Amino acid sequence: MDGDLLLALVVAVALIFGFSNGVLDAPTLLSSLVSTRAIGPRTALIGGSLLNFAGAFLTLQVAVTLAERIVDPSAIRGPEGLEVVLAGIAGAIAWIVATSNLDLPSSSSHALIGGLVGATIVAVGFGGIELGGLVGLALLPAVLAPVVAFVLGAGFIAVVYRVFARRRPGPVGRGFRLAQHFSGGLLAFSHGSNDAQKTMGVITLALVANGVLAEGEGTPFWVVLAAAAAIALGTAIGSGRVLGKSVPRIIKIDPAQGFTSEMSSSTTILVASLLGFPLSTTQVMNAGVIGAGAARGISARRWGLARSVTRAWLLTFPATAVIGGLAFGITSLAGGGLIGGLAALALVGIGALLASRRMSHRAVRLART
Repeated sequence: MDGDLLLALVVAVALIFGFSNGVLDAPTLLSSLVSTRAIGPRTALIGGSLLNFAGAFLTLQVAVTLAERIVDPSAIRGPEGLEVVLAGIAGAIAWIVATSNLDLPSSSSHALIGGLVGATIVAVGFGGIELGGLVGLALLPAVLAPVVAFVLGAGFIAVVYRVFARRRPGPVGRGFRLAQHFSGGLLAFSHGSNDAQKTMGVITLALVANGVLAEGEGTPFWVVLAAAAAIALGTAIGSGRVLGKSVPRIIKIDPAQGFTSEMSSSTTILVASLLGFPLSTTQVMNAGVIGAGAARGISARRWGLARSVTRAWLLTFPATAVIGGLAFGITSLAGGGLIGGLAALALVGIGALLASRRMSHRAVRLART
C-alpha cells in the first residue's frame, strides 16, 4: 500500500513539474507573436496552449530517453526506485523555485535530468547511470542545439532581408505578421513535442520501478494525455500572466525577425524531438531570437543579458544533481517511503525558497551600494 501511495505522489509531483514547465516557458514561447503584433494576446494564449497539447502526441522518443537511456531502469527497482525518481523531480522543482524567485531563466528540462542523475548516483552509484545516453542524448544536444538555432536564425534573416530589401516595409511587415501565424503555431507545437515528453518519461520510469510496467513496454496513453494536459494548462496560465514581456528583454524584433526566429527554433526542436534529444527549449528559442536579431546588431546590454541566461543554464545540471542527491538522502534519513518522500519535498522546497530570497536581498543591497 505504501508503495502505491508513493507512486501516486511521484505521478502527482511529475505533473506539477510539467505544469510549471509550461508556466515558465510561456513568455518565450508566445511573446514574439504578441510583441510584433502578429496576433492578439487572447488568441495566442488559446492557440498556443492547444498546439502545445497537440505536439505532445507527435512522438515518444524523448520519453523513451528519459525512461530508459539516462538512468538504468534495472538499477532502481521497488520503493527505493520510486524514491530516486521523486528525489530527482524534487531537485528540479527546487531549482525552478529558486531561479524563478531570482528572475533567472533556466532549463527545467536539464534540471530534471540533473536531479535524476544526482539522486541515482547517491542511491546506487555511478553504475546506475547510462553514461552514453547521458552524454550523447542529453549533454551534447544541450550544447549544440542553441548554436544550431542561432545559426539558422541568422541565416534565415539574412536571406529574408536580401530578398525583400527593395520592397515597401508596410506590405512586407504585414506579410510576415501573417506568416507568423504559421511559424508561431509550429513553435508551440514543437515545444509540446519535446517538453511534455519529459514528464511522460519520468512517470514511465516510476511505473517501471514500481513493477506496474515491464522495462521497454512503452508509455501508457493515460500518461501521455496527463502530461500533455499539464503542460498545456501551464502554458495557458503562464501566457496570461507574462505574455509579451520576455522577448523584448533580449532584443526588439520586427515581424521578419519574429518569423525567422520561430522557424529556426521550431525546426531545431522538432528534429530533436524525433531523434529523442531532451532539449532546453527555452535556450533554443532565445538563441533563435538572438540569431535573427544579429543581422541588425545587438547592443552590449542585450548580449549581457544573454550571457547571464547562459550562465544560469550552465549551473542548472550540477546544481540540480546536488539537490537531487540531497533530496534522496533526506528521504532515506526520514525512513523512506511516503513519509520520507514528503519530508524531502518539503525540506528542499523550503531550502530553495529561503536561499533564493537571501540571494535576492543580497543582490538588492549590492545594487544600492
